[in-house]
Amino acid sequence: MDASRDSSGQWQPDSWQNRIVTQIPAYGDAARLQVVLRDLARLPPLVTSWEIEALKERLAAAQQGRAFVLQGGDCAETFDDCTSDSVVQKLKILLQMSVVIIAGLKRPVVRVGRMAGQYAKPRSEDREIRGGEALPSYRGDLVNRSPFTPEDREPDPALMLRGYERAALTLNFVRALIDGGFADLHHPENWDLAWVSHSPMAERYHEMVRKVTDGLDYFESLTGSKIHEARRVDFYASHEGLNLHYEQAQTRFLKHRTRWYDLTTHYPWIGARTSAPDGAHVEFFRGIANPIGVKIGPGTSAAALRELLQVLNPANEPGRLTLIHRLGATRIEEKLPEFIDVVRHAGAMVLWMCDPMHGNTEVTQSGLKTRRFDRILAELEAAARIHAAQGTHLGGVHLELTGEHVTECTGGARGLTDADLHAAYRTQVDPRLNYEQAMEVAMRIADRGARGG
Repeated sequence: MDASRDSSGQWQPDSWQNRIVTQIPAYGDAARLQVVLRDLARLPPLVTSWEIEALKERLAAAQQGRAFVLQGGDCAETFDDCTSDSVVQKLKILLQMSVVIIAGLKRPVVRVGRMAGQYAKPRSEDREIRGGEALPSYRGDLVNRSPFTPEDREPDPALMLRGYERAALTLNFVRALIDGGFADLHHPENWDLAWVSHSPMAERYHEMVRKVTDGLDYFESLTGSKIHEARRVDFYASHEGLNLHYEQAQTRFLKHRTRWYDLTTHYPWIGARTSAPDGAHVEFFRGIANPIGVKIGPGTSAAALRELLQVLNPANEPGRLTLIHRLGATRIEEKLPEFIDVVRHAGAMVLWMCDPMHGNTEVTQSGLKTRRFDRILAELEAAARIHAAQGTHLGGVHLELTGEHVTECTGGARGLTDADLHAAYRTQVDPRLNYEQAMEVAMRIADRGARGG
């Protein structure tokens, strides 16, 4: 056992480099990498510890069933998508979903975007082969470029600086929108997307919106005061902390808090492929004070889960650790009760969140990745039912979605089929719910709350 995890508990932002490293690019020019990391370390932080600690308090409330976390966004952001229209669309769909969930669950919603940093993606293979030529796999815009050429596929450390800049621009615009009143719950018509005028669900959506706004108007007329939080919602950023060079460069020790914070984002998570308790990612994450998530799947053993609980949250701090189960509609009945049992016996405080996307990915005969909407709903429904039966709280949902009219997941209100996928299949990595499918998920969550489930 090395000094980074001995009995004294010593940790440094670079102690992960003494661990088993997976899914992190091999940069050919070590000197250039160090120059980039020094530049990143000198730049202002993207988020603040005050925001991070405020989020942790809200996640602690969700652990106790007093709030619900809506986490969603692109499977992988691209630098080209850093446009005002793209950011507004993402913010709109999450705001629309949140107002529907508020109407059904009658509890606050914590809004978290998979944005402003979701530029890196894990890959099954280190190299991609086309026509007999093997090149490094595309690992997202933070690492290399998508075109299949030797120059584009070579990991480029300078892209981390570009990712930082794009993340800063995105967060700046989101904050400006929110501070300017864009997210005021009194005026949800500001968030209308094209689907509202023609979707089969439009009438139900407007009915839920009226329910929320009428409730606000009634309370404010009764008390004679405005509800401040309804005028300016809190919004947090998250991404998978995959490229640890990038995360490390913006990790700082704050003397006034006497803790280390990863200031690239509010709420980083560890993916299922990098969740080995003795791996580099778990080593890095154990030392930062941010609230963190970890994806657990069918391959996660009871022993590994027990160790993750101890390593990532030894003080059992409320709001610190989120377990994001991604099991698939066919495995959740078998595996989720086992996971709940492990956590209960460990006496661990966790926020349970369901990712109904990743366990339900399949490939069509034409070679496109897709997800069947009925299976996504089935996993989400099973998660809520199992947690209720076990006496635990399903405190949130983690979705890959977009505010655009894409055709990447089949099913939903329009009954998309495999043949429809080619119409607007735009993802570079994994299939996302389109705006209409995302809203249907929100309505299902709201319906379950209205039934008391």
